[in-house]
Amino acid sequence: MATYAIGDLQGCFTEFQQLLEVIRFDPTQDKLWLVGDIVNRGPDSLPLLRCIKQAGDAIRMVLGNHDLHLLMVAAGMAANHPSDTIQPILDAPDRDELLHWLRQQKLFHVEGQYAMVHAGLLPSWSIAQAGQLAREVETALRHDDHHELFARMYGNEPNYWQDDWTGYIRLRVIINAMTRMRVCTPDGRMNFAFKGNPQSIPDGYMPWFSVPHRISQNTTIICGHWSGLGLHITDHLIALDSGCVWGGQLSAIRLEDRKVFQIPCAQ
Repeated sequence: MATYAIGDLQGCFTEFQQLLEVIRFDPTQDKLWLVGDIVNRGPDSLPLLRCIKQAGDAIRMVLGNHDLHLLMVAAGMAANHPSDTIQPILDAPDRDELLHWLRQQKLFHVEGQYAMVHAGLLPSWSIAQAGQLAREVETALRHDDHHELFARMYGNEPNYWQDDWTGYIRLRVIINAMTRMRVCTPDGRMNFAFKGNPQSIPDGYMPWFSVPHRISQNTTIICGHWSGLGLHITDHLIALDSGCVWGGQLSAIRLEDRKVFQIPCAQ
């Protein structure tokens, strides 16, 4: 039995299938961890989403910003961007079933010595606190009135955390940190405009995982989201977004021995 973590798929179904063949994935024995951004920008979000849903317990995934964007558009709370490729999902006969399943997925997953999140964790959050905060968002996503969350989810402010935040402001900051953050200040103020490589980070900011004395630094965190960072593996960080949808590669790592597997973009 092996556990494989795979980077941002973003509708790249062909590469996903090729990667599963390379790692000889056996759903009866092996596990897949997916770092989120299952859909959008790539060509085959609908068959990919169906495939992951049908895999059942063999797959663990967390939600990314593009997955949440799909839910927002489906709820009428956001518009399709010109670069979006999610319309086939919205037009699918099993649309409601797929979207309901997506709303049941986690924002943060912890198992053994690993924690998985799409983007990152704020420096003041412990793994235990991050788990509790993620559960608050997951409960709101799964609730019958989840449209209320969607109506208030978008926004770049506040860009920092306070333990006494309440209501939808609290949930927005949690979502933004876990699905959108790449860099922040040492005291945890996030910059959502930055999307470049580590050499172009604005003054005063640093990668969220490089903040000194980050409380979660002794847990190995698996993440994606930052294609400008690329595949980046250290003792306590496994960042897997190697930009497949942008012409890069789709990356997987076997957690037991940290062997990396990659498939080039097919497009």
